[in-house]
Amino acid sequence: MNVTDIKPFIPSKDYELSQCFYSEIGFHAEYVTDDLTLFENGDCYFFLQRFYDESLAKNFMLQICVTDIHEAFERCSTSRHKTKISPIQQESWGQVFYLWGPVGELLHITQLRRE
Repeated sequence: MNVTDIKPFIPSKDYELSQCFYSEIGFHAEYVTDDLTLFENGDCYFFLQRFYDESLAKNFMLQICVTDIHEAFERCSTSRHKTKISPIQQESWGQVFYLWGPVGELLHITQLRRE
């Protein structure tokens, strides 16, 4: 198997609210169907789906790697649709903050340490 791309499917309880959240934090939306939106930022993509399962949503995690953790934190801090955000933390491998989306999905916003 030669994998060329992976696009996760993120659940939403309030589809329009989740669309607003991901747009606010810097992703661009592209209509696919009434129940599916493709979001992109640079060369990275994911689908937002009009589908909700509480267990899936509360256990869904996604790492988003950025080039400037402070710019990302500033942008995400101003989102009106986040449910929670942690401070930036220094780790041995880089810096990270945690952002919870509208259904409880956990985003690990990460700037990896440059070698």
